[in-house]
Amino acid sequence: MRRSPLFSGVLYIIFGALFTYFAIHDLQRNQDWGFYTYLLVILATFDIGSGIKLINFHFFLKKNHADTKKPKQ
Repeated sequence: MRRSPLFSGVLYIIFGALFTYFAIHDLQRNQDWGFYTYLLVILATFDIGSGIKLINFHFFLKKNHADTKKPKQ
């Protein structure tokens, strides 16, 4: 069964928020920007960006599907 882009987008945003939380926690614990903190911030950025793109793609598909179902006048 295929997952919808909306579900995948929300999942990516949740993972991005989780990586952001871990990055903030690591920064507070070490009081320094280490390799691990940078890695978590990069992963969070990619996840949130991909999530936004997938959610936009879902609404684009939904709009196009609705436009093709309308009868031509």
